[in-house]
Amino acid sequence: MTNERNWRQAMKAAIRDPDELCRLVGLDDRWREPARRAASQFPVFAPLEFLARVAPGDPFDPLLRQILPLDAETLETAGFSRDPVGDGLARREAGLLQKYAGRALLITTGACAIHCRYCFRRHYPYEETPRSLEAWAPALERLAADPSIEEVLLSGGDPLTLVDEQLAALAGELAAIPHLRRLRLHTRLPIVIPQRVDDALIGWLRSTRLAPIMVIHANHPAEIDSAVADSLGKLVDAGIPVLNQAVLLRGVNDNVETLAELSRRLVNLRVLPYYLHQLDRVAGAAHFEVSASLGQTLVKELETRLPGYAVPKYVQEIPGAASKTRIL
Repeated sequence: MTNERNWRQAMKAAIRDPDELCRLVGLDDRWREPARRAASQFPVFAPLEFLARVAPGDPFDPLLRQILPLDAETLETAGFSRDPVGDGLARREAGLLQKYAGRALLITTGACAIHCRYCFRRHYPYEETPRSLEAWAPALERLAADPSIEEVLLSGGDPLTLVDEQLAALAGELAAIPHLRRLRLHTRLPIVIPQRVDDALIGWLRSTRLAPIMVIHANHPAEIDSAVADSLGKLVDAGIPVLNQAVLLRGVNDNVETLAELSRRLVNLRVLPYYLHQLDRVAGAAHFEVSASLGQTLVKELETRLPGYAVPKYVQEIPGAASKTRIL
């Protein structure tokens, strides 16, 4: 499927209707009404390429669980909020966030390759995001005025939902700021629509003065099929470091066997496990939360099974902290 059409066609063909999602994965009617209710608050968006990896008829499939709307999302839970990581407090200009010394983040778009039900930005006000290079001028001027910033992260949404011409133009503006050294892209596209890694993407990443780093997001080894392996290989072969972030999710990867196999698949593809995130406590995602004590136990067990470079750092994002906080 992944070689039969380009990534933009795959985005257009993605499933947006909760009834259609249930039908395609073989779920009966009892799942449809709850899916409709939850999707009215946070829409469904599921590429066919990702759905092809879901086990038909299994509502507890770990890939499906990440994208299937459930009634649990509609419940209010104490301690869960619309902005659990303090994005609002970190806003410096439209689209520009800065939380940590030496680096800043651009919210490039509100579009995603897939709507993960645990997304910490599911309530983010994306209407404020600049939509043209001219609209990015205040953010770029602020970056240029701060010589302490060496690295810019492109995030969203998902930056790779933008066409390469837009991304290359933005990268060119960033590269013109002398004190910037690195450009990091946080994306789920190489996992969910692997054909996004094409010659155009590789071309502008290799041509920029800035050192490019790709941070992908896979939570379960079943997400990494042969097409995904090929896409990651193209990035690594082009000399682009690739790191993976995962989120610890109840019913998805909250056991050591799954986490260990995920790390093995990644390192065998020359991708380094980077972070294992404690769930950001975003409203609508409480049913995914795993206790930090269980997370610590799992990571300690990973340390006995894997080489050190294959064990991700177990971290939590705390608003106002100077860095990600290690959960030891």
